[in-house]
Amino acid sequence: MDFGKDFTFGVATSSYQIEGAFDVDGREKSVWDEFAKTHGKIEDGQNGDVACDHYNRYKEDVELIKGLGVDAYRFSIAWGRVLSYDSNAYGGVKGTVNQKGLDFYDRLIDELLSKGIDPWVTLFHWDFPQKLEHKGGFRNRDMADWIADYSALVVQKFSDRVKHFFTINEMPCVLGGYQGWMAPGLQCSQKELLNVVHNILLSHGKMVQAIRANAKQQVLVGNVHNGLGNFPVSESPKDIEAFKKAMCCIESSTTFYGPKEGTGRFLGDSSIYYLDPIHFGKYPESAFEIFKGQMPEIKEGDMEIISTPVDIQGINIYEGRPIEYVQKDGKDSWQVRPFKVGYDQTAARWPITPESMNHYFRFISDRYKKPIYVAENGMSNADVVSLDEKCHDPQRIDFTTRYLQNLKIAIENGADVRGYFHWSLLDNFEWGHGYKERFGLVHVDYETQKRTPKDSYYWYKDLIAKNK
Repeated sequence: MDFGKDFTFGVATSSYQIEGAFDVDGREKSVWDEFAKTHGKIEDGQNGDVACDHYNRYKEDVELIKGLGVDAYRFSIAWGRVLSYDSNAYGGVKGTVNQKGLDFYDRLIDELLSKGIDPWVTLFHWDFPQKLEHKGGFRNRDMADWIADYSALVVQKFSDRVKHFFTINEMPCVLGGYQGWMAPGLQCSQKELLNVVHNILLSHGKMVQAIRANAKQQVLVGNVHNGLGNFPVSESPKDIEAFKKAMCCIESSTTFYGPKEGTGRFLGDSSIYYLDPIHFGKYPESAFEIFKGQMPEIKEGDMEIISTPVDIQGINIYEGRPIEYVQKDGKDSWQVRPFKVGYDQTAARWPITPESMNHYFRFISDRYKKPIYVAENGMSNADVVSLDEKCHDPQRIDFTTRYLQNLKIAIENGADVRGYFHWSLLDNFEWGHGYKERFGLVHVDYETQKRTPKDSYYWYKDLIAKNK
């Protein structure tokens, strides 16, 4: 698979999932610290207090990244590690800078650069300070100003060395915090959820503006979206057209991240509901028909802020649904075809659909005309260290090969995809699943913190070397 010498290969992680050191050097408690210690929210009652102890073992982990030969490492900053808040310090009052937290990321970035690895920073990967949630979190439109202040601090500090910034990771999952299944674990009404999405989008726009205003050099800015990578069941013109209609249909979103009890119908995976405002400066017209009087108040200037120009579009992709052409009431239409009995799936019971890489990326590229980076792709597998003291994971190698083959097809058919970040470097705290799911290229023994590169680590290393 030759992707060309200019194609970026990398690996990705996020702060709460790997760092640990939850109460070290002035780190502020996040919504995930609170949520993970709420009874019944995380499998086996686990949390990220220690995780992979990356805070103390970052040099070892950077050596593992170097060993892969990747071009870049995507990681996130823990908001509460670099800013703390007095219990009354909200609104126009900025948080207090925590120098020890900034120093950690200073050391990490310098270590990466010393090894020839380009740092890609995600500013927000879900773990915002709990004190801000007490003031409403993303239910409060002031959150956009708070997160912009935080972004300005990070960019002022690190943009002399960091050239790539993502604003918000997976807006639908941030929304999940207000559907009950993610932190902070609230269950809001449909109208409240739509307001939360608007505030998330407004936050993104103000973050982009903060990055532009504070960058010390030319940087590339984008967000990371996680949509279902749906695909047509065949290459027939009718199935392809049905797929395109499905991708533009907000109601199709009810097939994924289904509505929680008490929250009404809502879109979890609708790419256009999140990305149209960012790239076109407006919500899809159908949203106003579907949600009628429940749409959020859009104040003057909001859409201009949300659509502050970005340079790149990050996409996290794991799975999709097959879409087929049908006729309903004498009209051309579409439907989701059920998976066959015993369909291929990962250890997390996610369907394996490498076709997701093909038509979905072509759709996103055609619609938004921005360079795309696969910010996450990978699989949970039942990985163990064998008697030979190695970790054999042929399923992950097969999975990644199939997905990359389809990504290559998408590129050959015109999708402007310029990079791929494998999720994840390390086995880690997998949110509501605790430590049950292993996504890493490197196995982690959480009791001893021993790292064991898996067979897929060496396979990925070889693939990258062949593309240099």
